[in-house]
Amino acid sequence: MEERLKWMALVGGGALLGSVSTLFLLKLLRRKLESQCSSVKAIEFDGKEFKAAPPTIKNCKVAEDRDGGMDGQDLLKDEIVSEQLTRNIQFFGVEFQQKVTASYVVIIGLGGVGSHAASMLLRSGVGRLLLVDFDQVSLSSLNRHAVATREDVGIPKAQCLKKHFSAIFPECQIDARVLLYDASSEEDILSGHPDFVLDCIDNIDTKVALLAACVRRGLKVLSATGAGARADPTRIRVADLRESTNDPLSRSVRHRLRKDYGIEGGIPVVFSLEKPKVKLLPFKGSIREEENPSDYQGSHHTSSWNHSCNFGQIMASYVVTQLAGFQVHTEPVVNLDTDHYHILHQRLIEHEELLYGTAMQVQVDVAEVMYIVKDLWRGRSAREQSIEHAGRGMWRSVNELMLVRWDQRKPASVSNLILLKFKEADEHESRTLDDIKEKEPEYFNRVTSVLKRAELDFGL
Repeated sequence: MEERLKWMALVGGGALLGSVSTLFLLKLLRRKLESQCSSVKAIEFDGKEFKAAPPTIKNCKVAEDRDGGMDGQDLLKDEIVSEQLTRNIQFFGVEFQQKVTASYVVIIGLGGVGSHAASMLLRSGVGRLLLVDFDQVSLSSLNRHAVATREDVGIPKAQCLKKHFSAIFPECQIDARVLLYDASSEEDILSGHPDFVLDCIDNIDTKVALLAACVRRGLKVLSATGAGARADPTRIRVADLRESTNDPLSRSVRHRLRKDYGIEGGIPVVFSLEKPKVKLLPFKGSIREEENPSDYQGSHHTSSWNHSCNFGQIMASYVVTQLAGFQVHTEPVVNLDTDHYHILHQRLIEHEELLYGTAMQVQVDVAEVMYIVKDLWRGRSAREQSIEHAGRGMWRSVNELMLVRWDQRKPASVSNLILLKFKEADEHESRTLDDIKEKEPEYFNRVTSVLKRAELDFGL
């Protein structure tokens, strides 16, 4: 009996000690939460107001008014924000991530493409977003929308994104506009000096007007072409509008920009090399006609549930690297097949034998010729690498192109070969590099920079 009483006393003492310890830890946790949240706007924690807002902590509810956000330069000073963006900071570095968090981006069109682009821009730490769309969330759009749920069906897409985004990254300044982009809303949407504009519109008239306005205002813009009726994610590219192929929408946009505004190129677009698998479908919606303008009815198509998302993710990745100043060399669009690279390699050997009497100085194989032609010179003459020439030198054959040494004193290596037309090659080999540097410094520096990239890629 005495032994039993001892055991009961020990158990009771342990329970009392455990209760005291639990209360003590809860107090510490409460103080820690209050401390972590001290740098953000007012929140409610279990019914009491604090100056803290860690959005990921349970029972920590963000207050309604979050439009003010935080200054972009100060975002990374917040411990919670810094931890949330730690992977980005590790990749870009603090200085480059600060450029992202200080940026202002406008996204127009918030469907399958635009919602995913906006979502990843938010998660990448962009400090200010303007979300624009006239339409509402529909049940049929849930297969490809970034955040919408069945509870969101019927509410404006812009407000839907803002609601969800405020729980993901509440420090971001989010402005949601239920607007149709046109001439009357241009100033309202494009003013404020955005660092980037994302065109995720699928109507030709509206898309062309927006792109022309961005060019006129000198704004950086990235446009999404047709993502529907396609399925192969490996065929997606980012290139100048001139270089986009196999896409009826981009073809129409190119024609209209040139015809109506005299714009030849210089606009980066996300597009697919894949031909559409099925035809466009007529619009069959339940929204009233005045809420769904008639000029949009021909633009609805069999949107691929994953391809639209891929387009949006790629747009966000491209924009974030641009905002951070992080150099990325996009996959070139080159209309050459394997045989063409063999021809160029053989042509180089024959030219070396003719000019130098031997091909012993040729230090590249066919695979390296492919790298030189495709990755370095993008299938165009080194003389035609500026953006205004984009698309004009996309040779479907190699009848006019050849590889020659940049510096004739060095071997024909991967870091010393340039792609030129026959006449340009003859002229180049009649001059010295000193002459080119003196008379064409911009061209000299550009070529030198490209060849330097080859040295880095091959560790030379």
